Amino acid sequence: MNLSALWLGCLSLLLAGSALAQKSRKTNDYYLLVGTYTTGKSEGIYVYKFNNKTGQFSAVSTATGLKNPSFLTVSPDQKFVYSVGETDGGGSVHAFSFDKKTGNLAKLNTQSSQGAGPCYVTVDKTGKWVMVGNYGGGSLTVLPVEKDGSLGKPTQNIKHEGSSVNAQRQAAPHVHSVNISANNRDVFVPDLGVDQVVGYRLDDQTGQLTPGTPTNVTKGSGPRHFAFHPNGKFAYVIQELSGTVTAFDYRDGSLTALQTLPTLPGDYKGGNSCADIHVSPDGKFLYGSNRGHDSIVIYAIDKKTGKLTLAGHQSVLGKTPRNFAIDPSGAFVLAANQASDNITIFRRNAKTGLLQPTGQEIKVPNPVCLKFVPVD
Repeated sequence: MNLSALWLGCLSLLLAGSALAQKSRKTNDYYLLVGTYTTGKSEGIYVYKFNNKTGQFSAVSTATGLKNPSFLTVSPDQKFVYSVGETDGGGSVHAFSFDKKTGNLAKLNTQSSQGAGPCYVTVDKTGKWVMVGNYGGGSLTVLPVEKDGSLGKPTQNIKHEGSSVNAQRQAAPHVHSVNISANNRDVFVPDLGVDQVVGYRLDDQTGQLTPGTPTNVTKGSGPRHFAFHPNGKFAYVIQELSGTVTAFDYRDGSLTALQTLPTLPGDYKGGNSCADIHVSPDGKFLYGSNRGHDSIVIYAIDKKTGKLTLAGHQSVLGKTPRNFAIDPSGAFVLAANQASDNITIFRRNAKTGLLQPTGQEIKVPNPVCLKFVPVD
């Protein structure tokens, strides 16, 4: 082989290696999908591009013609998106294909949620089963996913029963979220109306849910959203009515309460209702949103016991933080402020857990739910 051929061969290997490295490198660009209420100026589901290195964003697309696509979930292969259609008379759930190259959503079909006021939707780890929580109907519905990502007709509808001590808010069951564990078997469903986190066992071959033993929380507290710790040993629930967070030991499909802490500063006397809860990707901090105090509460998590210690509060610089999201790298927290039509962007300190406003915000009407999908 002459020197020219050898040089060309080496150059080809270098270029191939460089291309492979580029392909395997983790992206800093994500799509941010925003579910909204369309009772105001919102047109549907908004898609933005977000860079989790710089915190910069840009508008990409909007899926229109939808009524209150307030809560979203993304399939495990990230090819499909499902949203609720939150209406009181009879709710629905929508299926979309998602193009990770363009950021466009294309509607596939719509099915009944078999209950009023669907407020939460999730998909199991196999991508075969979508589960919807109906707040108004007090029920949980399972729908099969077809090969093309569309939804089949519901295969199971479980209606909760009971009430609790708050006559205005707890006269009937109100399913508020559906949470599937990493093992894809344990499913925990906080019910605000009956003050229970109801446990189920999922058969991911048939999609059937088998009820287990409910976990009671303090009467009048109103459990709402739920988060697993990344280590699979702990779980946390935020209570809408009492403004508290409860830490649980999680094992063998059951929950054992460890402690309950307030989400508000001791000197705050105004009205408040809690909404969302998330654990940071590194498992060191827990965050919860306060509507009324309009803040995010921050707790440090003891890695051995799972117990919480208050680290601080951060104003969301808006009104009514319905939900919020931590980007996959853990560098940023974005708060969806439903009543002030903005999503505020905070940089997260990985050592202290505290949040620093970036001065950036996304203007979007009535934002509710935020989901990240990596750009292809």
